[in-house]
Amino acid sequence: MGHGFSAESDDFSLVLGGPVYQLFRKTHLSGDHLDLLGRRLAFFALISWLPLALLSVIGPQVGGLGILSFFRDVEVQVRLLVALPVLIIAELVVHLRVRPVVRTLVERHIVLPKDVSRFHEAVEAAIRLRNSIPVELGCLALVYTVGLWFWESRVTAETSTWYSLSGGPWRLTPAGFCYVFVSIPIVQFLLLRWYLRLFIWFRFLWHVRRINLNLIPTHPDRCAGLAFLGRSSYAFGPVLFAQGAMISGLIATEVLYKGEKLIGFKMQIAGLIAFFVLLILGPLLMFTPKMMRAKRRGLADYGLLAQRYVERFAQKWIEADSCEDLLGSADIQSLSDLDNSYSVVRDMRPVPFGLQDIARLAAATAAPLVPLLLTVFSPEELFIRIVKIFFPI
Repeated sequence: MGHGFSAESDDFSLVLGGPVYQLFRKTHLSGDHLDLLGRRLAFFALISWLPLALLSVIGPQVGGLGILSFFRDVEVQVRLLVALPVLIIAELVVHLRVRPVVRTLVERHIVLPKDVSRFHEAVEAAIRLRNSIPVELGCLALVYTVGLWFWESRVTAETSTWYSLSGGPWRLTPAGFCYVFVSIPIVQFLLLRWYLRLFIWFRFLWHVRRINLNLIPTHPDRCAGLAFLGRSSYAFGPVLFAQGAMISGLIATEVLYKGEKLIGFKMQIAGLIAFFVLLILGPLLMFTPKMMRAKRRGLADYGLLAQRYVERFAQKWIEADSCEDLLGSADIQSLSDLDNSYSVVRDMRPVPFGLQDIARLAAATAAPLVPLLLTVFSPEELFIRIVKIFFPI
């Protein structure tokens, strides 16, 4: 490969690649830069939701009291009409937000010129994994094996639904066949691809982390110059929103049709929100050892500089009793600047993210769960409570 790097390695995208992406390009469902988003959204609605709606209306009807109809199945509607489109939209968001982050590592000299070749090797490794045909085929195989097994384990054979008859999970209606073998695998495959992309992203950052990074402990972001990595995690907010939507649909079904109380799910909801935030931000802890070394080095270096400066300051202004000339001297401003620099190093965080980053990702995950509060409060009560949160009286 030498030093002649491809244009793709200089402008790496986490989502512009792989067999599915190439298939979308050939079928004119996507352009070179994930344009034609509307076509992709319409396509997935046509193959995942519309057949279920039509077959539920014109197909054999499942009779009996208490049978949940397709259009009242909140979990399915949320999964196919909210989570699925958001997972598709997330590709464009991640493409636009993460791609500049890769360039920033070099442009800000966090990766020094002498290490650029190693940096490009990490990019090329990520591209190979992103474009791997066996990997995506493996995801598809998992969907039609583990995914179907997981679905079967959740289905109760005692009651009929719009997609299956009582007596066994595989006694499917026509709509059920489409749901189990087309709609569910589509959602699972797209979600699995997102987990694969997260793995590729963090694997790339791990390779970058092994490079001798140029971390500056006095950087005003209080993260030695790496705070942009924490902010880049916002790009995965739509993926967390989609996960939250699917959880919301599942809980809504339990509350609306099975008599469960929303309060009974509070621990599960809190645990899942914490899990998904940790999933995105946790891997960034790989930079903590390097950041801590940079902080220790900065404290030592600036501590020594401060010691030398204050000694000379004392000799010039205290011991020499020259206070009459101190007013307007630049020495006072330099002493203050040195104090500020040392304070920045002292306050440097050991991780490349802060509480604001955690809060934003938690909010993205929790947002789809807010409508569940309507099962506890009336719309008016919920509105008043939300207003009081932002405008306390």
